[in-house]
Amino acid sequence: MLRELHINNYAIIDELDTRFGPGLNIITGETGAGKSILMGALSLILGERADSSMVLNKEKKCVVEGLFDIGGKKAVWQWLAAGDLDPANELVIRREFGSNGKSRAFVNDIPVSLQQLQELTGKLVDLHRQFDTLSLGSAGFQLDVVDAMAGNEKKREAYAVLYNEWQQQKQLLHEEQEAQARNKKELDYNQFLFDELEAAGLQENALETADDELQMLNNAGGIQQALALIDHQIRQQETPLLQLLKQMQQQLQPYAPKQGELEELRARLQSVQVELADIAAEAERLSGRIGFDPERAGRLQEQLNTGYKLLKKHAVKTTQELIDIREALAAKLLAVQQGDDRLQTLQVSVTRLRESVEKAGAALSAARQAQVAPMEKAVNKLLTRIGMPNARLKIDIQPAAPGAAGMDQVDFLFDANKSGQFAPLRKVASGGELSRLMLSIKSLVAGKIDLPTLIFDEIDSGISGEASLQVGQIMKELAQNRQVICITHQPQIAGKADLHLFVYKEPGGKQVQTRIRVLEKEARIRAIAEMLGGATPSAAALENAREMVQSP
Repeated sequence: MLRELHINNYAIIDELDTRFGPGLNIITGETGAGKSILMGALSLILGERADSSMVLNKEKKCVVEGLFDIGGKKAVWQWLAAGDLDPANELVIRREFGSNGKSRAFVNDIPVSLQQLQELTGKLVDLHRQFDTLSLGSAGFQLDVVDAMAGNEKKREAYAVLYNEWQQQKQLLHEEQEAQARNKKELDYNQFLFDELEAAGLQENALETADDELQMLNNAGGIQQALALIDHQIRQQETPLLQLLKQMQQQLQPYAPKQGELEELRARLQSVQVELADIAAEAERLSGRIGFDPERAGRLQEQLNTGYKLLKKHAVKTTQELIDIREALAAKLLAVQQGDDRLQTLQVSVTRLRESVEKAGAALSAARQAQVAPMEKAVNKLLTRIGMPNARLKIDIQPAAPGAAGMDQVDFLFDANKSGQFAPLRKVASGGELSRLMLSIKSLVAGKIDLPTLIFDEIDSGISGEASLQVGQIMKELAQNRQVICITHQPQIAGKADLHLFVYKEPGGKQVQTRIRVLEKEARIRAIAEMLGGATPSAAALENAREMVQSP
């Protein structure tokens, strides 16, 4: 429920504080007093775009603030919790903007985006203006109305869950089909590349090792000569190095035991002698092992030639990179082999989900069809009450392909004159007819779902007398379980108010200011009498007004 509305620096409103109550809140006032401006300011905290030209004093910002009592509205509490906004029984929603066009919105002093503001206030307030009837002609709105009347909330939620899952599986199937098509298109080429790499039998560092071995084989003669020379000079020349080292040790032997440094030097000569002897033996061993093997060299050269071609072909430099490419190709080939199984699994899932969607959609369609006749009867009865006795609404529901909201195409058809010629509502109904039809539909829907605060801005245009009285009565009925706010020029509607607010102008500063006040009983009677008989109402008008105020 909207409890308070504070407006600063908006249009012709310098500062205005308005308090609303439960039940039916009626706003009246002379034309041009600022009633619609009041609704324009309210629309700002409902998330409509701010117009910088509406800032009264360009040196200050415009501020519109609403205080809402959300009570036990579960949908609002859930939305606040999901958005990390602390749930509370009271919400202060504020909108600020300046002449520079910059706008900000807050919920309990926490900044929110315009989209968030619209989502939240859509659960708090339904603002219906004289020309806000286009939604009545939309298929989506019409379907929502039928479902609300049929109590289809749980059926529609169950259907939506299945439908969304079906769409997700269809998307996965589509993606898998495209991936399989790409993989199969490349299958032969990938198989050729893999076979080529597999035939090469590459192991870790294979090419690098083969290159080292081939280099050794190709230089076997030179290596043998170098090794033989080492062995010869150490052990086999006329005076071998080993013999010279032994002689050096013998020269030091008589003196070494008495001189520590000489003993250390002798020990080092002995160590060198041992190391050189080992080197000579190793050179001899290696020389005996190394030799040119033409067959082995040929095999290595062939392996390297194949490897170098593969390196060039795949634009890489190492054996490991070729091995990585081979493994990646193996994975692609395996994916193709396994892809058919995945496709079959997904196709089964999509088929099963479609069957479930169609079953749930059929149940939803049956519930909608069952609601057609009762809803038509109820709406047409209300149309008669509000001055449209010849108007008829017909609800046409046709089968359609499964969609997000079911498997039905709903169209509201209208005949204003009992001609039997029904046509789509959006094509034949006038603005006044649409307004009254919307009121009738909302009054019916209100009994089925928890509608938020309903605000009607002069939707009673073009009616009077008994029709106005019935519109007022319908609004009174609507307001029994929710807050209704209505701007009206009709005394019959104003007479039904639980709270009567009067908008007027008074001089203030350099310009006229809009003001608003609550009318008590006698003031209400006077205001309604003036609506009936002009600025100087007659005794009859006053008596008539008194009856309107006092009647239930």
